[in-house]
Amino acid sequence: MALLFQPIQFGQLQLSNKIVIAPMCQYSANEQGELTYWHEQQWANYALSGAGLCIVEATAVQPEGRISYADLGLWNDLQRAQMKALLVKVKSLSPMPFGIQLAHAGRKASTDKPWDGRGQLAPEHAQGWQTVSASNLPFNPADHAPHALTAGEIKTVIADFAESAKRAVDAGFDLIELHAAHGYLLHQFMSPLSNQRSDEYGGSFENRIRLTLEVFQAMQDAVPAGYPIGVRLSATDWMDDAASWDVESTVGLSKALEQLGAAYIHVSSGGLHIEQKIDLHAGYQVPFAAAVKQELSIPVIAVGLITDALQAEGILHYEQADAIGLARAILYDPRWPWHAAAELGETVAVAPQYLRCQPHGLRDLFKPFKR
Repeated sequence: MALLFQPIQFGQLQLSNKIVIAPMCQYSANEQGELTYWHEQQWANYALSGAGLCIVEATAVQPEGRISYADLGLWNDLQRAQMKALLVKVKSLSPMPFGIQLAHAGRKASTDKPWDGRGQLAPEHAQGWQTVSASNLPFNPADHAPHALTAGEIKTVIADFAESAKRAVDAGFDLIELHAAHGYLLHQFMSPLSNQRSDEYGGSFENRIRLTLEVFQAMQDAVPAGYPIGVRLSATDWMDDAASWDVESTVGLSKALEQLGAAYIHVSSGGLHIEQKIDLHAGYQVPFAAAVKQELSIPVIAVGLITDALQAEGILHYEQADAIGLARAILYDPRWPWHAAAELGETVAVAPQYLRCQPHGLRDLFKPFKR
């Protein structure tokens, strides 16, 4: 049996295969951070894909934690109720588990939609607001400087992550991913390039990872015992600066998260500094996942320009990761798991309405979902 189609365990949650739909911002919420029809069709599409797990997009724990005014939020009970209703719908289509990524954008917040330019919107703009960060250093020199969070404000951020985690469980999500990557707030505290604090949240490695660990613990305390919480990390800032966040730091933080009970580590990279120099090629982040996997006993997800079934199978075969995250590939080909199963000679579960579309000559490719 191909490794890609073997089950895997994330804490108490078992996945039917090792294909994970990674979080992808859709910039399609209304200005109150609420679901729209776009999310209904998108989540339903994910549910019918044949993947083992879907983790929906970065969802803000505070209004000012959104990347843009069109991002989802989970800071109030109306948002929770809407997500709960939609999850009931999509879970009627398939038994695939759904997770949610909880996030705070920090200094990279208050931007326009990507297709409208992605530039930062000033606080006085009707759809903008004052951003916050570890220090008052902007991501882009042209941006409005962020407000450096006070100790009291940090406590509020931690509490809001915990409250959003509680709402995620109430909404019916099977898993939570904590977003500590891509230059957003937690990553801003982790990297010396964006954190120039002199208090207990700045300076040493232990101080700079403190907020991520405290947020994780607060979320863990807010959800039922054993409920799976994973963490997404950027393994490197892709900067030549010796003081930047790097793989060694990522391994150290991952070990600390494993000790606290993290269900998995999802290894990405970059996003912190506007001058980053990313060596972009197929599977470019896989070596980072491999470096983290060597030091942990919990599962590690590899992600980043993984587009081919044999490529994904090879990553698992050579023990560079335990599961495969797909993002752009699943948007381009929403039935990627079907095609991977066909290529690897495996069987994939589908909704019974799709059984008749099985290609000629592949009569054992499809099996109906088990309820």
